[in-house]
Amino acid sequence: MKSTTLILTKAEEEIMQIIWSLEKCLVRDILDHLGQPDMPHSTISSVVRILERKGFVTHKAYGKTHEYSPLISKEVYAQQKINGIIKKYFANSPKQLVSFLVQQNDLNLSDLNKLLQSLSKSKKE
Repeated sequence: MKSTTLILTKAEEEIMQIIWSLEKCLVRDILDHLGQPDMPHSTISSVVRILERKGFVTHKAYGKTHEYSPLISKEVYAQQKINGIIKKYFANSPKQLVSFLVQQNDLNLSDLNKLLQSLSKSKKE
C-alpha cells in the first residue's frame, strides 16, 4: 500500500477512531458515537465509502445494510503517522523528536529513564 493512501482527513480520522473502537459497526453506530443527531446519515456513509476506497475498511453486506470493519490497525496507522512527522519535521531522526519533546517539557528525565527501562525490558522479552 502506498504511503499516500495512509493520509486521512480530520473527518476520516475521527470516523476511523470510532470504527477501531467498535471493531464492527454500521453507519448508524458511528452516528450514535459522534453524538451529533443532526449529522446526515449520507455524510457519514460517504466518508466511510472513502475510507473503504483508501483501503482502511471493508464491509459485509446484509441486504442494503453494510457492516464495516477496519483493514488497517490503529497501531499501523499511528506508526505511519509518527514516521511521517519524524521525516517531515525532524530530519528523519527519532532522536531529534525525543530531544524536541524533552526540550518542550513533555518528557522529563524521570520519564525518559522509565521509557528506557521499558524499552530494555521489551527487547529482552
